[in-house]
Amino acid sequence: MCSHCDYSTSNKLQLDRHLRKHTGEKPYKCDQCDYSAAQKISLDFHIASKHTGENPHMCGKCGYSTYLKSNLKNHMRTHMEVKPYKCDQCDFSSAHKCSLDKHLATHTGEKPYMCGECGYRAAQKSQLSRHMRIHTGEKPYKCDQCNYSAALKHTLRQHLANHTGDKPYMCGECGYRTARKSHLSKHMRTHTGQKPYKCDQCDYSAALKNTLNQHLAKHTGEKPYMCGECGYRTAKKSHLSRHMRIHTGQKPYKCDQCDYSAADKSTLGQHLMKHTGEKPYMCGECGYRAARKSRLTKHMRTHTREKTLKN
Repeated sequence: MCSHCDYSTSNKLQLDRHLRKHTGEKPYKCDQCDYSAAQKISLDFHIASKHTGENPHMCGKCGYSTYLKSNLKNHMRTHMEVKPYKCDQCDFSSAHKCSLDKHLATHTGEKPYMCGECGYRAAQKSQLSRHMRIHTGEKPYKCDQCNYSAALKHTLRQHLANHTGDKPYMCGECGYRTARKSHLSKHMRTHTGQKPYKCDQCDYSAALKNTLNQHLAKHTGEKPYMCGECGYRTAKKSHLSRHMRIHTGQKPYKCDQCDYSAADKSTLGQHLMKHTGEKPYMCGECGYRAARKSRLTKHMRTHTREKTLKN
């Protein structure tokens, strides 16, 4: 019987294989790369699929081929729509037993896979494998167009959109498009007005978690971001990034009508008004218009002084 969970068997070999799920031991090493496996059959599958390309079992319907006969058997269910594995607690059914096992964990809350570094627990072995990359720094997913690499496959897909310009997620309200589903979810809150992130110290709420974090700094006075050049501290990472341009001289915002460049986007916006002649700030007293809010503020003092003198 397993000392970590309820699994039991009379076969010592099977118990040894099972225990590797808990210990993370992978004694079977690939002699062509850094891959290692807990079971020999997994190593054989790896070598065939990654190095030799040997896939003797082929589907007659779609041409899918695999090294393992059991994989082909599972694959054939996608054509027959057979889902023999039924959940005994809800209507869920699956073509594969492993999918049912993953589903059952949602009912039991069981998380048998534990990280030996930090105690993180997961319901699925694959989740633990992904988590371990935080500790190892491993980034197996490589971009074929630049030097970028990622720990997660979906992070690489998001990066590839930078090269292709692909933005598959679109807002049905205003046509906004984005490469990431999470960005669309955040954007939708501008239409719904939803602000799920609540401050526990006042009535403030925010649409984005990082906006709430910035707000919380007002209560704590915390300024975790510090300039290594001069000791300037700020509550916002974006403020530190802007500040650093004072030291680096970087001016990433370029005018498309002349050689002017600016360290801040707002400064470039003010400059562009010289080309357009736009003066969006207007005095309600006399109709004076200005390109900058600061100039309107200064102008308003002339009216304040006039009223003081009359009185």
